[in-house]
Amino acid sequence: MGCVPKSPPFIMPKPGAASWSIDDIAYHAIDRERVKDDELLFYVVATAAFVEITSDVYTGNLSKFFHGDAEIVDWLEQAWKSEEMQHGEALKRYVETVWPDFGWDDAYRNFLADFLRFCSVDQLAATPALELAARCVVETGTAGLYRALAEMSPDPVLRGLAAAISADEVRHYKNFFRFFLRYRKHEQPSRVQVARTLWARIGEVDTEDAFYAFKHVSLARNPRTEFSMGAYDAFRAGLRPLAAQHFPHRMASKMLLKPLCLSAPVDRLVLPVVTWASRLLFLG
Repeated sequence: MGCVPKSPPFIMPKPGAASWSIDDIAYHAIDRERVKDDELLFYVVATAAFVEITSDVYTGNLSKFFHGDAEIVDWLEQAWKSEEMQHGEALKRYVETVWPDFGWDDAYRNFLADFLRFCSVDQLAATPALELAARCVVETGTAGLYRALAEMSPDPVLRGLAAAISADEVRHYKNFFRFFLRYRKHEQPSRVQVARTLWARIGEVDTEDAFYAFKHVSLARNPRTEFSMGAYDAFRAGLRPLAAQHFPHRMASKMLLKPLCLSAPVDRLVLPVVTWASRLLFLG
């Protein structure tokens, strides 16, 4: 992947730590003329902001699920939640700066009401190890999404912000994977069980929070138009060629394979196939 330009005085994260805050982002330097008429970009950023800013709900569910594990709960409550919600707040401010006429508060309130109907502890995986494997899928997806956004955005400020968020998501992945290895040693799930969990979570990525976030962003953006699945399908179709070009397929494939704990020779054999399938999925 090429270098991602950043707009001073934006401060990029240091390895192993979230070293940036919203105050570091040069919102005043946004090239608004280059992005304000880009509807696809608007939907990507606004939808992502809705999902990220709701991380207190995800954290509450995961904390209940891992209530006996102080190390995981402390990390979720003290680090993960605040960093994820910062992502949402930073993206929200970007939306409000570039598209000030968007009715954020009402749209988000309606999204949250929809979202809370299905986001509950009983939707998590059957065991801690499998849920941690599933979290690796989610962090892989978000790390790849923001890496792609950093490359495709015509605005340097958004490129820097997306690159910083992607770096955070990679760190989060590493923590979830570390916790997964600890629980894997205790639970000893089969490779088939882990693979099924990974595949199931991959299939859910587009069907829950992202869909409802897009739905309510769309309803607020088009208040006189009834929402239809066709709008969501068109959004995904518009993203597909950009994702095929900019999504870090090899990086994401390596991250997805790690919870399977394959031997090095098998991993080297499988990685090109998974990377190829990832590219094919975006082109299909």
